[in-house]
Amino acid sequence: MPRGRYSLHDPHDHTPLGEEHFHCAPGPSGWRYVAQLTTPSTTGPDGTPRETTVTGSVDLAIDELGRPIRLELHSANWQVRGAAIDGVTWVRTDPAGTEATEGNVAAHAFTGTSPAFLVATARLLRLTPSAAPAATRVRLVSFTGPVLAPRTLDQSWALIASETHSTDNGPLTVDEYQVTALDTGEQHAVHIAGDVVLAAPGIELEDLESPPSVFA
Repeated sequence: MPRGRYSLHDPHDHTPLGEEHFHCAPGPSGWRYVAQLTTPSTTGPDGTPRETTVTGSVDLAIDELGRPIRLELHSANWQVRGAAIDGVTWVRTDPAGTEATEGNVAAHAFTGTSPAFLVATARLLRLTPSAAPAATRVRLVSFTGPVLAPRTLDQSWALIASETHSTDNGPLTVDEYQVTALDTGEQHAVHIAGDVVLAAPGIELEDLESPPSVFA
């Protein structure tokens, strides 16, 4: 069961957004990812954090085909619960907890700032490397902090390369994806090993206590 820590920052101006402390694991029915988002509340004279504050959480479960069977997000007292029902369906609750709004979009899955969504999308698409990689289009509903407002977006994913590296824990296969935002044409690279994101815009893997899981 991989357990570790990502640091998150704005991919454009590199403003720190906090850290995501996670653990994840595949199971007989799919894969689950659980994480807490934290930000430093106090720092020492050298700038290192002394105390941190929990600012949100992520709980995502996908089935063996990569479809989201349960999503629960918390951020700034906002909450979203969702799943793949007639496309994707979700309920978003305000901080006071007095009102809830429901949404439904003919989309494939969810996305957001958490690295979990990159792993889940890669599992959903199941791309294979080829000499001339073909891009696959996917429609996603994005929830971004701090208020978890939903936004529907279209991306294309292509598996550019898949390389196996020798490590102390055995061979490690790293997949490189090219992801394109179809509304702006902006492209970026995502590197994934098993169920861990090694590198992506706005995401840095800072610590990993055990090797990534290998999907069957």
